[in-house]
Amino acid sequence: MDRRSVIRNLGVTTRLVVFLVLPSLLPNASQSQTETPVKRPVDYANGLVGTAPLDSQILIGNAPPPGEKLYSGFTSPGARLPHGSVDVAPINANLDLSYSAGVRASYFYPNRVMYGFSGGTSNSLTLMPVVGNWTVPPERSGSVYDKAREHSSPGYYSVYLDDFKTKVELTASTWTGLYRITFPRTNQAHLLLDLGRAGGTVEIVGDNTVRGEVRHDTTGRGPARPAGRYFVARFSRPFRSFGTFSQIPPAQEAAGPSLGNKDVEPDLRSVSGRYAGAYLQFDATEGEQVLVKIASGLSYQMAEKRLAAEAPDWDFDRVKSQAEAAWAANLNRIEVTGGTEKEKMLFYSCLFHSFASPRLLARKGEQFTASDGQVKTAEYDRYGPVPFWDTGRNQVALLTLLEPGVKLDILRSQLDMARESGYMGTSFHGDHAVLMYLGDWERGLDFDWAAVYEYLRKNATDPNGPRHYLAEYMDRGWISDTIPDGNPSPPYAGGKAGVATTLEYSWDDYALALFARKLGKEVDYQMFLKRAGNYRNVFDSSIGFMRGKTADGQWISPFDPREPYYNFMMKEASGWSTLWLVPHDIQGLINLLGGRQAFTAKLDEFFSTPYSAKGICRDCTGVLGQYVQGNQPDQQVAYYYDWAGQPWKTQQLTRRILETMYGSDKNGLAFPGMDDQGSTASWYVMSAMGFYPVDPSSPAYILGSPIFSQVKIHLENGKTFAIVAHNNSEKNLYIQSATLNGKLWNKPWFTHSDLADGGSLVLNMGPLPNKKWGSAPDSPPPSMTLPTHTVPIHQ
Repeated sequence: MDRRSVIRNLGVTTRLVVFLVLPSLLPNASQSQTETPVKRPVDYANGLVGTAPLDSQILIGNAPPPGEKLYSGFTSPGARLPHGSVDVAPINANLDLSYSAGVRASYFYPNRVMYGFSGGTSNSLTLMPVVGNWTVPPERSGSVYDKAREHSSPGYYSVYLDDFKTKVELTASTWTGLYRITFPRTNQAHLLLDLGRAGGTVEIVGDNTVRGEVRHDTTGRGPARPAGRYFVARFSRPFRSFGTFSQIPPAQEAAGPSLGNKDVEPDLRSVSGRYAGAYLQFDATEGEQVLVKIASGLSYQMAEKRLAAEAPDWDFDRVKSQAEAAWAANLNRIEVTGGTEKEKMLFYSCLFHSFASPRLLARKGEQFTASDGQVKTAEYDRYGPVPFWDTGRNQVALLTLLEPGVKLDILRSQLDMARESGYMGTSFHGDHAVLMYLGDWERGLDFDWAAVYEYLRKNATDPNGPRHYLAEYMDRGWISDTIPDGNPSPPYAGGKAGVATTLEYSWDDYALALFARKLGKEVDYQMFLKRAGNYRNVFDSSIGFMRGKTADGQWISPFDPREPYYNFMMKEASGWSTLWLVPHDIQGLINLLGGRQAFTAKLDEFFSTPYSAKGICRDCTGVLGQYVQGNQPDQQVAYYYDWAGQPWKTQQLTRRILETMYGSDKNGLAFPGMDDQGSTASWYVMSAMGFYPVDPSSPAYILGSPIFSQVKIHLENGKTFAIVAHNNSEKNLYIQSATLNGKLWNKPWFTHSDLADGGSLVLNMGPLPNKKWGSAPDSPPPSMTLPTHTVPIHQ
């Protein structure tokens, strides 16, 4: 057993500097007193990464509008497990004010006042310790907290509340959140449980339990929650006194919110309504701790059962150690060598966030509420919806690479949701489930592909289904937009996003065509293959951009490709960003733009033209020229040079984006935009390893430039695939030559089959581009339109 294994087995935490090991395991026992402990992947992960905004205006562009916070990260630094439904997290943003301002995050790193801590799966439930007097609403009883004493690591969060001289620690199991609160000496130690906007019922039971039912948030402002609505909160010590509060007494609730009506009732054991809650009072000696454990479920009985199974005692450190071990198992799947300490921290922090989605709804054998509203017993581990517009572009492929067993349950969950609702689920925009399913088929997963095709096809052919404007798309081959009254300056929030929607559907249709061909459905293959070229119908060759049309087929004018039209023609993007939204047929786009030379010139212009939009796009941050790293539509474009014979430019650009867009703020924690449940984080993880799935429906991985000298991907089948970059450094970022599994390799891409049984990709790096490597006519990655000498990899 090696020293690292011993440390792991002993459960030594990541913050210890001095630790005990068996002397016989050390080569020289006298050196053990001074050597630095070996850091594990889990030790590098910092949950605060992604919670801070960029602070360079050059990178931010012209966002945000005056008075608004920058759309950045929206990640949680709280305690949870991989794909966990329980997220016990700090809340330092007033949610009502945040939602009204368009910001949906409950935590924003620069905020210095803590308002509470989330109640696990019942996201409307918050817990807040208060020392001294407090008022309703509980948000007014927040505390300034010490940023220097704030800590977030996988499965654990802690913070010190300065105003109350109180330390709060959080950890979690699968269905239970555990809180450890260390009070100062006081006879006015309070814990407030608040149901917030959603409201519901709170009941105080005995002298150490609070339970309740949390309503679903029907305002449309709250975050989506799993089905569990009942919660049970148990306390390690009896409370001395108790009572309830309500900002809106039940008798007046029908009249709507009226924050002037506040009701505090000492000794009352139950209350119902919106903004209702309970308060509990304790006496505390200096350093005395109160522990709280909260579980949710479809009933009080289910919540009680989960508490008994996962937190039968009050051993906070045991639960914390188990959470850390669960994360270590996932993070250990990738082992990196080289790079800086900051790069390792960012890498494993991003990998940590990449496991955020989708959320677990029920373990096999547990009850859950299905998407048709019926209570069912899970026949396998059931997961919630995949956010396809976000993570469907990259993270779904990363999950298949790292945890294919979990991915099979995710595939089955999505299929069963389709059976329950009648249609395959979509996400926000486009219809990208087919990208995940085809990609996993191409990567070798074993699934009932014929069964899922029924719903993928239905989505693409039924005008009453979830594809917006499908009848128009099938009839014309493109989707029009209506010019708004007065043709206001962009961004125009209304519209059909006709250009972007046409492009996204074309991408989906190509994947459907290949899916149909693999099933032997030739008629469907030809139908969808024809539709896959519909992106050409919104390309205006006179200006070299994708451009919106009115219903009569006229180009919309005026049109400025630098402006973020948001929902008018484009979707949260400008004409520059949307031009490249053809990941399935980059060679076809090369042809539209006039060939390789014209294409690369257009790419050069894209990355160098200063961002000077007049309209403000809240999602368009992390800018490099006209490129936007902080939103999904063009995140793949840095890799397009690999199709055009100039892969060295992809190598330089991906390194630049990794360095400048992530952790480049004064705190070293920023993301270029919203993480969107692991999407922005997954971009970093895969690009830092040196490759990216430009089209996740394809088994091809497109090469960039790895930042580490060695990356070992430990596959679920027990094999290891290594990416070795000899002579790699900040300056030596260009690939000079390569071998793949021992053979000379001169292509800027490889496929999943090349790594599935283990092996290695060896890259020799240098300070200057080798313009001969990866640039031959037969070296581009696959595309719907094939250049000369290119062989398709889809069979």
